[in-house]
Amino acid sequence: MNSDAATEPPDESPADEPSTPPPPYRPPIETLVGRGLRLRCPRCGKGRLFRGWFTMPERCSECSLKYERAPGYFLGSAYINYGITAVMLTVLYMALHFGAGLSNRQLAIPLGAFCVLFPLFSFRYARGLWLALDCHFDRSVMSGEDD
Repeated sequence: MNSDAATEPPDESPADEPSTPPPPYRPPIETLVGRGLRLRCPRCGKGRLFRGWFTMPERCSECSLKYERAPGYFLGSAYINYGITAVMLTVLYMALHFGAGLSNRQLAIPLGAFCVLFPLFSFRYARGLWLALDCHFDRSVMSGEDD
């Protein structure tokens, strides 16, 4: 009689183990960013991010993702908007001043207007991008835990 056989636990089959649900589907960052830049909900890709030019609904009409998750949530989108505007302004200034030979006096009004108008145009896209990046880096957004 083998004494080792009595002390070994019986073989457990995988069917005896409790099953854990699979993790929620997480689209790749390219998909999320694409949805955000198309002004669609990053989670489902169907709901619209904006009702008008500047008005966002509180939640996605399709998957109920809460867009503004906390007060000041979209401050990060303002940084994105500012950064894009600063890069564009620098590129335009360099091209027009050094490439086309325009003086600073000639560039002041057009580039000043650009600094006012471009952020208004890119406001929605910066918010969409911010929301998409948040969905990628914060796993609770895609799983619906934080709604």
